[in-house]
Amino acid sequence: MIESDEGGRTVPDIPFPIEQGHVRAFARALGEDADVVVPTFPIAFSQFDPDWPLRMKPGEPWNGSGADAGRSSGGTGGLHAEQEFEYFRPIRVGETLTARKRQGRTWHKSGRAGVLNFAERHVDFHDADGNLVARSTSVSVRITKEQPS
Repeated sequence: MIESDEGGRTVPDIPFPIEQGHVRAFARALGEDADVVVPTFPIAFSQFDPDWPLRMKPGEPWNGSGADAGRSSGGTGGLHAEQEFEYFRPIRVGETLTARKRQGRTWHKSGRAGVLNFAERHVDFHDADGNLVARSTSVSVRITKEQPS
């Protein structure tokens, strides 16, 4: 299935191989010593997404490079406010899931610094039979200055 992003561009399905070495490295980075698929593992899908805004790309400046410290050139330009993982069955080492990105809800709230604009984004992970295995939901916040009344 091909989705459209908020700019109307088509977003293709992205294969996400669940490789033993990747699972092990991710678990160890979190202090786990077992070869288990930890609950936050679906975020590792970003390593396979060619359009992930915070992924380093050869020959391009990266926010973490120190070239322009403190200024983010990737991502949504806002704050990462929330992350949730929902499972419909366990993820199994050796399978390849298909990741499908889609937009979720948007809402606004007034704050001291201006208007807080919330945006929800989902990544659905399907198995080879098309069954939904897991869903990652993230919420980002961008602040815009309120217009004078």
